[in-house]
Amino acid sequence: MIFMSLEEYESIRLIDTERMTQEQCATIMGVGRTTVQALYENARLKMAQCLVFGNELQISGGDYVLCSRNEKDWGCRKHCCRFQQVSIRKKEKGGMNMKIAVTFENGEVFQHFGHTENFKIYEVEDKKVTGSHVISSDGAGHGALAGFLKDAGVDVLICGGIGAGAQNALAEAGIQFYGGVTGQADEAVAAFLADKLDYNAQVQCNHHAHEGGCGEHSCSC
Repeated sequence: MIFMSLEEYESIRLIDTERMTQEQCATIMGVGRTTVQALYENARLKMAQCLVFGNELQISGGDYVLCSRNEKDWGCRKHCCRFQQVSIRKKEKGGMNMKIAVTFENGEVFQHFGHTENFKIYEVEDKKVTGSHVISSDGAGHGALAGFLKDAGVDVLICGGIGAGAQNALAEAGIQFYGGVTGQADEAVAAFLADKLDYNAQVQCNHHAHEGGCGEHSCSC
């Protein structure tokens, strides 16, 4: 089963069927272009996996509000409801509170999501970090980490290597993830808020133990 979030679906709808640019899509969804790029690339990869491997696709979850079709209230454009009764508008990271989690070890982005012992949680308001703290995963394995982060109120995850199963679990929990990230955790969050985060939308992680980081490899993190 492949899980696609409603935000990922919306990026596909706006870019591939409405023929919008990523910048136009970002305006409609109320997010940065970097976020749209991640949503779109994740969605395209999931669609490809369904077509090539015959996986079942389920569209659900996500963090969104439904368009009221009231242009004054939502800035809704007439074509946004051409194919469905409602359109999706993602929470804007620059205009409201959000929480960002980073897989964390010794100040850096930890490279094995499924083996993460600690996450650094950043509270953000108006594109500014207002506070941060480190929490322990309490030994939760990769299958339970998505639920752990959801219970912590996390909206966005920044990590290194992450497997397909964990990606699906995060999508089902409505958590947007940015994998393949290396370096200092604080710098990664600052880059994300500035729409300059260097990440790998097609990151995979399919085996347990290996030397070095797995942002470019396949391991079961």
